[in-house]
Amino acid sequence: QVQLVESGGGLVHTGESLRLSCAASTPIVSANHIAWYRQVPEQTRDLVAVIRDDSSTLYADSVKGRFTISRDNSKNTVYLQINPLKPEDTATYYCNAVSPELAGFQSVRPLGSWGRGTQVTVSS
Repeated sequence: QVQLVESGGGLVHTGESLRLSCAASTPIVSANHIAWYRQVPEQTRDLVAVIRDDSSTLYADSVKGRFTISRDNSKNTVYLQINPLKPEDTATYYCNAVSPELAGFQSVRPLGSWGRGTQVTVSS
């Protein structure tokens, strides 16, 4: 079963940059599609970025041009770079292995259990 741990969140300011990490203790990152999601209280958990096992990437329209998903297979880690940050980026960010997208970006489905996530708070 896929097990991932998110880190790197914190209190930041509008216009700054931040890099979140999604780490695994086993080399599962290189063999799976990995996605980042975000969620605010009482709202849905929304897909924001996907990196395929061939390292190609997909993004939600709302974050294109600002979010960059990448991986370091030697560290079994997937990253999410946010630059520049906006107040609407405030959320808890989660990562998960996902199914291949068979009907577009939003068609991927999480394959593992959800972790605690990492909180990003953007002040304006």
